[in-house]
Amino acid sequence: MILADKLIKLRKQFGFSQEELAEKMNVSRQSVSKWESASSIPDLNKIIKLADIFNVSTDYLLRDDIEETEQVTEDTDPLLKQVSLEEATEYVEKKYQTIKSVAKGVLLCIYAVIPLFFFLALAESGTLPENIAVIFGLMSLFLIIAIAVAIFIRSNQYETLFNTFEKEPFELTYGVDSVFKQKLEDFRPTYHRRVSLSVAMYILSATPLITMSLLGASETVVLLMLVTLMFIVGLATYLLIPVATTFSAYQCVLGEGEFSKEKKAGASREEQLAAFYWPLVTAIYIGWSLWTMRWGITWIVWPIAGILYASLLGLVNLLSKDKHGFN
Repeated sequence: MILADKLIKLRKQFGFSQEELAEKMNVSRQSVSKWESASSIPDLNKIIKLADIFNVSTDYLLRDDIEETEQVTEDTDPLLKQVSLEEATEYVEKKYQTIKSVAKGVLLCIYAVIPLFFFLALAESGTLPENIAVIFGLMSLFLIIAIAVAIFIRSNQYETLFNTFEKEPFELTYGVDSVFKQKLEDFRPTYHRRVSLSVAMYILSATPLITMSLLGASETVVLLMLVTLMFIVGLATYLLIPVATTFSAYQCVLGEGEFSKEKKAGASREEQLAAFYWPLVTAIYIGWSLWTMRWGITWIVWPIAGILYASLLGLVNLLSKDKHGFN
């Protein structure tokens, strides 16, 4: 296999376009095209740089009689799973496909209470009898939740693949780390834009409800403002989940952030606490609000709950560190 064919094979294997390879080599795209068409041959310095980018030996590139890739190896732990570029790319792609479905399910869960609040508003205005409003609202809620649960169940088909990256230790094969660091940097601006937009929507979502409550609006208006709040919160969440999860998937491959070795050890504790804590807070908020109908005051549950959650999580982690310290 001649050099031109090897360059084409390696470039496609690493997922680079001619423009991307040219940028890494500090040459024009036309130069890369000439190399791949055998119209010209890169000089020795370029050969060395190509070998470094593709993690192969210079002998492999220069000698036509060497057909199999001779990759440069580094010390790895034989007990850890070795993850290739193809496996890491598949994980990120499947994660994105799955989270798009999960985002739809989460959106439905948030919107499930909207019909209930809407029918209660109609009951407050005298348009519907209260018992009919409750029946219609609960029927709608259960139907929407059932659809969301079906979506969640269907999205679990790649659970084994996800667990390999998110819960089990692994090592990247040589060259994968640099490729995914570049992918993460390219994605970072999109991530920050979407997060900023979603956070702004979360903050502004409560404005109509709080304003109407402070102005002494009727319960009908307050319930309709609650519908508006839930609609905005659902939309913000739907926009946030895909980018946040994709960013998290890149970090998982690289072993950064919450997926570092230290953070992975504490992830299960946080999941267990969150699974108990937030449903309890939600139940308290909705129960207190429906009992008092003072939505302009009961929202205070959320900032208090957030601060308390952070405190509890810190305490759990501290106790865990103390426990490991005594062992």
